[in-house]
Amino acid sequence: MALSKLRSASFEDTAIHGNRNLIINGAMQVAQRGTVTGVTNGYGGPDRAKYIKNGAAIVTLSQDTDVPSGQGFTSSMKFDVTTADSSIAAGEYALIQHFIEAQNLQHLKYGTTDAVKCTIQFWVKSPKTGTHIFEVVHDDAAYYNAHQYTISTANTWQKVEITFDGYQPTAINNDNGIGLQINWWLAAGSTFSGGTYNENTWHNTVANRAVGQVNAVDSTSNNFYLTGIQLEVGEQATPFEHRSYADELSSCQRYFQRWKGATQGRALGQGMMYGTNLALGMFNYKKTMRTTPTASVTAANTIIAYYVGAVLTANDTAPFDNMGDSTARFNLATTSSTTNGRGLHFFITNSTDSLDLDAEL
Repeated sequence: MALSKLRSASFEDTAIHGNRNLIINGAMQVAQRGTVTGVTNGYGGPDRAKYIKNGAAIVTLSQDTDVPSGQGFTSSMKFDVTTADSSIAAGEYALIQHFIEAQNLQHLKYGTTDAVKCTIQFWVKSPKTGTHIFEVVHDDAAYYNAHQYTISTANTWQKVEITFDGYQPTAINNDNGIGLQINWWLAAGSTFSGGTYNENTWHNTVANRAVGQVNAVDSTSNNFYLTGIQLEVGEQATPFEHRSYADELSSCQRYFQRWKGATQGRALGQGMMYGTNLALGMFNYKKTMRTTPTASVTAANTIIAYYVGAVLTANDTAPFDNMGDSTARFNLATTSSTTNGRGLHFFITNSTDSLDLDAEL
């Protein structure tokens, strides 16, 4: 019995448990939007990573197969600079962001003396050698915690591990807003880099946010890659938690859902005619979203109302009303008419079109 207890304790002390990673899609498996060109501020490529900038730098965001060897990764996020910014003015910047929902961070105990340390690990491939900035932002407190890491060889995969302290003065709100911002700086003007670098220090001085940051967007030859991002409680980076594609897709769909068309049509729901020129029906999302999403379609007439033998062309630029976080009602004014009460099916007919639901942080 004593031996059995010893074995049990040893296993519990050394086992690495699941659901450690606070980052969604850290292995860049899910890319619902596909490749997006001409990005100035927004998403593209793998889900949950956003590019923002103030300045000239424009990028193409895509999912790529360039990955560090032997780590079990199949995808990375590629930031391809298509319009360079070789001279960064004082107020200009370019960075990559990942937002973590506040109610998923309550176990970090921010706002108490027990606020915990966390460790992030990631693989990065940068076009520039020298100092780069990784930053954590406590959104509710508007405080920053910056860390320098050094790229020793350009265009070569490198693993980075950083531990940062918890923030004791202010709690993270227990809501569905932004809890922490995770930032990778690509370029920073003097407004953000002209101060003093203090390792692992929470501060609210904007000039101290990106001290020493190289300009990684100064040429259209520049490509910046990320994969293998894991954020976990504690002062030690544990082996990367590889999750199934299905699990990551489900997590991503809390924030964004794309309903694609198909050659033979993609059914969205059922409904009926209300009067002779208004098509109504129920639409169920793939899963409950973070909040009521914004709906958009790629082109006019993306969504059609169909009944046996006929298609009703509809004004679908704003296809829903009574939207919630899990359902909405089709409300399409049709340009052709049919019988009041006639049963309908709603479709995306064109394989190149899609319906997007956006509830990103």
